[in-house]
Amino acid sequence: MNLFRAFLLAFLALFLLYSVVVIANEDTNLFAAFFGPMAQMTWAGQFNLDFSGFLLLSALWTLWRNEFTATAWVLGLLAFFGGMVFLTIYLLYLSFREQGDIKIMLLGRSR
Repeated sequence: MNLFRAFLLAFLALFLLYSVVVIANEDTNLFAAFFGPMAQMTWAGQFNLDFSGFLLLSALWTLWRNEFTATAWVLGLLAFFGGMVFLTIYLLYLSFREQGDIKIMLLGRSR
């Protein structure tokens, strides 16, 4: 579990640092950069569509794990729009709250 937590922290730090550099170089117009290639039907657009599927899957898992409660919908939206920033923080939180029990982390307490 400690290795998993270290991976999550390392990826979160790398992603945040990378994001700072991208924002400094490219500005914050993410939507044009993300949806533009999709509209042009390019390989970059294909990758963005694939990535959108992972974001949706992450949001659906978050909703399901939290049993579609009101809190689950908030977390699901955060998962979809927050991507790996949300998921790394959420999994770190769950790893400590559930004392490293991966089954409870992934399925929730009621399953």
